[in-house]
Amino acid sequence: MRTATWYFDFISPFAYICLHRLKELPADLAIEFRPVLFAGILNHWGQKGPAELPTKRRYSYRWSYWWAESLGLPLRYPAAHPFNPLHHLRLAIACGSKPDAVRKIFNSIWTTGTETSDLAQFASLVQDLGIRKEELESTEVKNTLRKNTEDAIQRGVFGVPTFDVDGELFWGADSIEFLKAFLKDSSVVKNREMQRLDNLPVAAARSNG
Repeated sequence: MRTATWYFDFISPFAYICLHRLKELPADLAIEFRPVLFAGILNHWGQKGPAELPTKRRYSYRWSYWWAESLGLPLRYPAAHPFNPLHHLRLAIACGSKPDAVRKIFNSIWTTGTETSDLAQFASLVQDLGIRKEELESTEVKNTLRKNTEDAIQRGVFGVPTFDVDGELFWGADSIEFLKAFLKDSSVVKNREMQRLDNLPVAAARSNG
């Protein structure tokens, strides 16, 4: 059985959409859920997130909402975005990153329109998942999130959600078709033209000055 590592952060509406699209992948593909801190990935690569650029923020919100609607998915942005997903990521890890727990956490954020920093709401979610508050602050949980993020960076992950299958990365909820094609026939990426693209020289670079 082949395995796909699925890197995600609860902060991403596209990760939420991707979660619902996992059922489109072959049933014999094992998917390992891997929570990562998107901010850490952005910092490593020197990038800004979509919500940090005002015009891109507005477009991303509108596009993700429309896309979810077109797929028949319930999506309602939380009361404020971006938000700090750290506690939700640690909660997922404390739950063993099990799919059912991850889905509950995603749904609590992306279907209710509520404030993600609401302590009472979060405490209720923690209780519902059968996790003790002390577990969220454990060294093991914190180290796992750090390791997950570092591992993602080492593998070349630059955004969420991202799939890693056989060392090949597929970024975004819209990469499902690309991934399905690869799973069916690896020559989709293992061919002469793809090799040329991998080594394409840079003709001009943007000045930072």
